[in-house]
Amino acid sequence: MSTTSPPDNPLPPPLLNFPTSPVPKKNPLRDQRHIKTAAALIIGDEILNGKTLDRNSNYFARFCFEHGIQLKRIEVIADDEGEIYSASPSIEASRRMVQTYDFVVTSGGIGPTHDDITYAALAKSFNQGLAYHEETLARMQESSKHRAWILQQSEEQRTARKRMALFPNAAEVFFVASDIWVPVVRLQGRLCIFPGIPSLFQKMLDNLKPFLLLPPEEERPFRLQVFTVLPESSIAPFLTDLQKRVQPEGIRIGSYPVLQKGVYVSLIGANRDRVHKLGAEVEKEVQGRVVSEAEAEAKRQLGCQ
Repeated sequence: MSTTSPPDNPLPPPLLNFPTSPVPKKNPLRDQRHIKTAAALIIGDEILNGKTLDRNSNYFARFCFEHGIQLKRIEVIADDEGEIYSASPSIEASRRMVQTYDFVVTSGGIGPTHDDITYAALAKSFNQGLAYHEETLARMQESSKHRAWILQQSEEQRTARKRMALFPNAAEVFFVASDIWVPVVRLQGRLCIFPGIPSLFQKMLDNLKPFLLLPPEEERPFRLQVFTVLPESSIAPFLTDLQKRVQPEGIRIGSYPVLQKGVYVSLIGANRDRVHKLGAEVEKEVQGRVVSEAEAEAKRQLGCQ
């Protein structure tokens, strides 16, 4: 493929306005009414060699927590067909995750280059063939028709680009955003294939919510955080006793130090009133104060610098 940059287009690209897919009425989970557990398979040599920071697993973790889903596992594997459908000598990663968890996402490996083999590898993993998805091809063409470099591509280059619409032939295809031609491809009713570009991954995941059987609001956990400047060793005995006391209630206690700043005490439970009551107790015992999620995140980011 040519290494020269595409020529500048003096005109802004037209705004895309594709129709989104209807939400299926069939429950893909069969034996339960909503998603309970999740896992992520992050695909990319650039993640493993440190070239790219993996933001998608963190975003997915936040998504799961906010919607009451227990994220159980995250695996990072190379852009290698054998790794994707055979992540260990005897266990296929994608099959294992689909068999174990209700909602599985993959991120990365769906571009036009030689190492973007996620669709092909997953098709092989689930004993499916590959077929071009005509609607995706049409949207791909529509989204790029204003780009002059498209007309300059060779047949080989056009074929490479079309690979981005070559899906497992038994997959579901969901167009979740009117301004994005790339769909979410779902296998086995549980495994959703996403691009690795963080901005696309995040927007498409958020827009996929109507297609997911998310837990109802009343079953989602509530997190309250208390910040204290006391050292972690000073509050450890109290937190140990507190965890033993509230564990039968399904409440989890955690402590997360920020270097040379203090400690965040996290309380997570389904009963919001009970968590607030315990938060007041923690505030008093550790000489701290309740902080918002935004403030806690900002302080943690400063602590990482």
